[in-house]
Amino acid sequence: MRLIRSISIVMFILVICVSIPSTHDKEVHAFSNQVVQHGATGDDVIELQARLQYLGFYNSDIDGVFGWGTYWALRNFQYEFGMEIDGLLGEETKQKLVKASKYDAQYIKKQIRSGKDFTYYGGVPKETQSKGGGQQNKAQQKPQQGGQENQGGAGGGATAVNVPSGYSQNDIQLMANAVYGEARGEPYVGQVAVAAVILNRVENTSFPNSVSGVIFEPRAFTAVADGQIWLTPNEKAKEAVLDALNGWDPSGNAIYYFNPNTATSDWIWSRPQIKKIGKHIFAK
Repeated sequence: MRLIRSISIVMFILVICVSIPSTHDKEVHAFSNQVVQHGATGDDVIELQARLQYLGFYNSDIDGVFGWGTYWALRNFQYEFGMEIDGLLGEETKQKLVKASKYDAQYIKKQIRSGKDFTYYGGVPKETQSKGGGQQNKAQQKPQQGGQENQGGAGGGATAVNVPSGYSQNDIQLMANAVYGEARGEPYVGQVAVAAVILNRVENTSFPNSVSGVIFEPRAFTAVADGQIWLTPNEKAKEAVLDALNGWDPSGNAIYYFNPNTATSDWIWSRPQIKKIGKHIFAK
């Protein structure tokens, strides 16, 4: 009888252990199984925008429309996290986003349904956001050249465009000349970074407020001094300019760059360095 009773107790314990779900085995469900790309709309895009914004890569409204602002924010995330830069929300990118960020679907969708031009920042208390204090002041937002998405709620007719607003074809051509003259031997990401530095200077009050003013500022670019600015740029240089205009900034918001092997100015070494891409060091 004792043996039977002992076996019964053991069996009972096993049944209880099997019945209780392990918290370690519980999967965290995020996104759908679809690969999401530019032009898509819906819940996956809302989650993508929210997670990118939580991490500081996206600063427009969460509207569920995968426009160019979302596309370039995603590319920047992929670049900074050492992934393949394709602008697609695939399985690997989803996993990286889930590990790196937080997402409260119920709260965010409630704010969208309420009709707010909603932005979500992980560091701002939800109570403050609900009162409007957590939304970014649009008058203070730094414009994303060519990456802006038209505002509106999800499904409310929002559209996306890929037009580098505020820049002429002459600006684009001149930037392509500068990128080719300055960085044609650099990796593609380094060429985009050089183009981004030009744009960062245009937006910086310490520099001229036009592309031509920045490029032809005295002693600003070696390619101007030695005449290489007038070489005919290739397609890669032009593509690098368009990538920069549409929001990709591999330089990390740099306003200077230099080649440490050829730099003759002692002053440039005093600038806070951000990163090195190819042969160029990018600095603030």
